[in-house]
Amino acid sequence: METKPFLIALDLDGTLLKDDKTISPYSKEIISKAKAAGHIVCIATGRPFRSSSIYYEELELDTPIVNFNGAYVHHPKDDSWGTYHTTLDLEVVKEIIDVAEEHHLHNVLAEIIDDVYFHYHDEKMIDVFSMGNPAIKIGDLRQNLGNDVTSILIHAAEEDVEKIRNYLSDVHAEVVDHRRWAAPWHVIEIIRAGMNKAIGLERISSYYNIPSERIIAFGDEDNDLEMLTYAGQGVAMGNAITRLKDVANKETKTNEEDGVAHYLKNTLGL
Repeated sequence: METKPFLIALDLDGTLLKDDKTISPYSKEIISKAKAAGHIVCIATGRPFRSSSIYYEELELDTPIVNFNGAYVHHPKDDSWGTYHTTLDLEVVKEIIDVAEEHHLHNVLAEIIDDVYFHYHDEKMIDVFSMGNPAIKIGDLRQNLGNDVTSILIHAAEEDVEKIRNYLSDVHAEVVDHRRWAAPWHVIEIIRAGMNKAIGLERISSYYNIPSERIIAFGDEDNDLEMLTYAGQGVAMGNAITRLKDVANKETKTNEEDGVAHYLKNTLGL
């Protein structure tokens, strides 16, 4: 009996990746078996493409990828698939930078697909963002940015993060969505309102003609909420935040215990 293919959506950090940011040999083996059995594997991450492409290559994928939590979706191996880039309004970005300056924040960064713009020079953050060798530009964002801003990152003192998020919710809720990064980074990430991983996953699933009940999505953080809700099998990692476990309809082991591989092996009989 031929089984219909599943679409498997993998978050990277805290999900597929172990804490040392590697994919275990066992996970790689099971994902390879899933692909050989005809299932479709894709990555859905908050990361930009430049810092997720190494994992895309390592898994030998040939599928579209969701980056920036859905604000950028494209097919690395097929330009004709289309590129979906949903950007922030430049005027809003400038207002946010004005407010950031008033609050004496550590830094504001803007990302435009794979280019990174820093408001202030910042060795430590440049180091964090240099994976994938992006073009880096430093200086007043209000002068340096063109129209297509994919995401803004505000790096603040821990005690200021909630204050800034409250401002964003009060003033810009219609136009931006914001999330807090997991510790140790006190970073607020801002993308266009209404963007999330589920939007990207929906594009991919309709391309492959796979209904949501044949989608298995894995995640661990609040940027996975919509994706796990959208998937027929929304799988929370053992290390996932409580809120995600509440919306997920399945749970697996932690990212350190090959949770993704265990779930796929058992569910798909690999």
